[in-house]
Amino acid sequence: MEKTLIIYASMSGNTEDIAKLIGNSLVENAIEVTYKEIEYCSIEELLQYDRILVGSYTWGDGDLPYEAEDFYDELEGADLTGKKIGCFGSGDHAYPKFCEAVALFNERCVSTGASVYSEMLKIEGSPETEEDINECTQFAAAFAGWCALEERVKTNVS
Repeated sequence: MEKTLIIYASMSGNTEDIAKLIGNSLVENAIEVTYKEIEYCSIEELLQYDRILVGSYTWGDGDLPYEAEDFYDELEGADLTGKKIGCFGSGDHAYPKFCEAVALFNERCVSTGASVYSEMLKIEGSPETEEDINECTQFAAAFAGWCALEERVKTNVS
């Protein structure tokens, strides 16, 4: 069974709520999920997982949250070849750089050599509406489908 790690930074609980919605959707589809706060996660831990979802809120005008900065810096130069990664987060449209931390993490993950899912999930505030909840579960399903396809392609090419 593919193991999925969901790491996240969440100050007000919004990004954690998104993480739980994604994770619950994956579990319902028989995918093993582990949650971890980003500030307590190391690159070495990532190596134990096949699939990784990175979630972060955006602080101020497009900045990474303080508790995610060390992990973001650790990603630079990391070799995550063979890992499948997706990025998600929460933000506020009142700021010009909505969910910029999600894009920053996505970009940084690409630089690690991992296969990075091209779609990023960006939610305004807390995922309270039916539309937001559906977006989270659809993202989870699409990410899982993409991971399965990536694995089939890898198997057929090898």
